[in-house]
Amino acid sequence: MIDVFKQLIRDVKSEKLRTFLTVFGIVWGTVAISLMLAFGTGLHKQLVKSTAGLGDRIVIAWPGLTSIPYEGLGKGRRIRIRDDDLAVVRSNVAGLRAISAEYSNNMRVTYGTKTMSVDTSGVAAEFGDMRNQIPQSGGRFIDAIDVQEQRRVVFLGDKLAKDIFGESPDVGKVMLVNQSPFLVIGVLQKKDQDSSYSGRDADKMFIPSTTYRALTGEKYVSNFIFRAEAAAMGKRLRFDAKDKEALSMWDTTEQFQFFDVFMLAFNSFLGLIGVLTLIVGGIGVSNIMNVVVEERTKEIGIKMALGAKQRWILSQFLLETMLVTFIGGAIGFAISIAVCAVFPKLGLTEYVGDPVVSPLVTLLTAVALGVVGLVAGYFPAREAAQLDPVVAMKL
Repeated sequence: MIDVFKQLIRDVKSEKLRTFLTVFGIVWGTVAISLMLAFGTGLHKQLVKSTAGLGDRIVIAWPGLTSIPYEGLGKGRRIRIRDDDLAVVRSNVAGLRAISAEYSNNMRVTYGTKTMSVDTSGVAAEFGDMRNQIPQSGGRFIDAIDVQEQRRVVFLGDKLAKDIFGESPDVGKVMLVNQSPFLVIGVLQKKDQDSSYSGRDADKMFIPSTTYRALTGEKYVSNFIFRAEAAAMGKRLRFDAKDKEALSMWDTTEQFQFFDVFMLAFNSFLGLIGVLTLIVGGIGVSNIMNVVVEERTKEIGIKMALGAKQRWILSQFLLETMLVTFIGGAIGFAISIAVCAVFPKLGLTEYVGDPVVSPLVTLLTAVALGVVGLVAGYFPAREAAQLDPVVAMKL
């Protein structure tokens, strides 16, 4: 091993340009494969994060009109859902993790001299977790006691809170909602949300569903949100479970599944491009090592004449190739990590995410480097090991 290092140092000193070009090919290939996979991973995480802003694998359902006759009832009937219906479903459907009604309308909000119309939702306590309504420090979302006691409390979107209170503290303040005093119990923590069904959460406010009904007299839900199958609603509300029109549903889990499949294919494509780039670098290394073998033919012949065995010659040139590959790969990784560290400061996270050199990316790149280095060095090394010492010394 010491002899290999000494020989490598001599080659570097005597052929600086050739060594630089050899290492550069590996560096370029390593940067290509690691950064492509890192950006692919970052984009996947950002897509999932933005989609989760709407809710974490939830189904949103809207009552509609029946399109299939059921138990003697004609089609075209309007489906009306009450909180009682959802309570029955909650207690009877196995595997139902959470369900919440949502009543929606605009309400008049007054604070000091400010008056505005705000999109308001009346919801249950489970709504906050399903819709990722994470409160800022010092506040909270609506809980079960708020709903049970019909408390006049309100949870505000972060942008709405700023529009109403400016930069002053908001939690604990009292404002008028449809001329009734409401206590602000929490403000939404800023979140990425790339889709919605009734406006961005940052501009909305949420109150207990029971308080909403008491304030407005509304009996029927605008929509409901759950994590389970909706077929159990059919029997109670008397419509065919296969009737797609009776309940219009948006299953966000399908988006997550699509992202997983799409990004797997996308990352595979990026990884393939990176591997091909690395292979090109490996071909350059192999060509250079062939030149090295030709230049050192006489030296190889002398060593073999002095007793060096074929496996030692093979190992020497293979180790030299692997060392060059390792050095180029290490430099490439360092460049990739530096790029990943600097990129978030450019302010493009919202659009493409932050690249991440994950353990999986590191492992895949290291495996690709090892295979390319081994293949690139093996054939020149085998050629050197198979030289006839008598012929080699004459060249």
